[in-house]
Amino acid sequence: MSLKTLPLLFINLGGEMMYILDQRLRAQNIPTEKSKKVLNDIVATMFNKRFMEELFKPQTLYSKKAMRTVFDRLAHASIMRLNAASMDKLYDLMTMAFKYQVSLALRPKDILLITLNHMDTMRSYVEDSAGVRSQVEHVYRMLAETYASLSQGEFQLIRQTLLNFFQDMHIRVSIFLKDKVQNNNGRFVLKIGGTLPYGTESPGLIRSFDASGKSRNIAFAPGANYTVSGREGSFDQRGDRITKLGCNMYSSSRPVETSGPSISKSVMQGSDMDTSNPDPLAKAHLDLLSRLIGANVTKNEFRLNLFKDDKEEDEAASIQPIEVAESQVVNIDASKGGKTSELAKIMGEMSVGDKGGGGGDDSDLLDLMDS
Repeated sequence: MSLKTLPLLFINLGGEMMYILDQRLRAQNIPTEKSKKVLNDIVATMFNKRFMEELFKPQTLYSKKAMRTVFDRLAHASIMRLNAASMDKLYDLMTMAFKYQVSLALRPKDILLITLNHMDTMRSYVEDSAGVRSQVEHVYRMLAETYASLSQGEFQLIRQTLLNFFQDMHIRVSIFLKDKVQNNNGRFVLKIGGTLPYGTESPGLIRSFDASGKSRNIAFAPGANYTVSGREGSFDQRGDRITKLGCNMYSSSRPVETSGPSISKSVMQGSDMDTSNPDPLAKAHLDLLSRLIGANVTKNEFRLNLFKDDKEEDEAASIQPIEVAESQVVNIDASKGGKTSELAKIMGEMSVGDKGGGGGDDSDLLDLMDS
């Protein structure tokens, strides 16, 4: 497991959250002034200097439950409010989008380019706010300092850590289904052919060498058409990232739907969360985030709906969570004992509505639709 994965997971999930909120704010005709305030407030809280410095310290990933709680708090950092069903759907879309991007990255290092695509769009949301823009630019520098010198092997470990985090998450998303990049069981389609990673040759040739060093070439049919990458994406603050992974895939003309066992309802059960050995860094980060958000509390709040209408949202909220069979869950306690459940306690204080959870059974489908 890589100890440098958490900042990339947080920033990319945050970027996907901003894309979805921006689309829904426009779809519901929220006044421009209020929409800008929501986006500015969330980016300002997300990229708070103290919070980022804590986040970039080498550490293990949060549990799924802790990560879900962080984004619930972050989504409510401004005057916008989401009910539990809309927050569940928001988190489902965020996680599946980034999982798709990590799965399709041509090489492990491209995860940094995906992150920069998210950063570029979030910076565009706050161009009119010099203070918030400077916070975003500070994170660009932190990303360069932390990841620019990593080897391909270290990026591969980061990618593996991310994929382990997303394991068993199979929510169906309408955009992916319509583009035929996701199957009905929620798993992504990884097609052969297409663009090759930068710095690699097109397959179709085997080179062998004898004892004297003389080479012999054997050609074969690769079974698909491949295109060699002409240049590498830019890792500078401003530049062409080449890859489109991490760009905003939402628009008012492309409705978003999800269906499948809800990630949010699964992670709130917390089967992956060792409450006897809480992560003190996760607790500290949640405490800090709560204080930062508390400073932004204001009047003139409004509710945002991620569903077609209130009736559909109420129906989604009324769906009973799928219980996890005890025989399907193995809890391993590697703690040394004697520790209090600090993270479990703070989760209770920052409750986002524990609803139990599904165990990833693809036959149990939760159909959530958007306009």
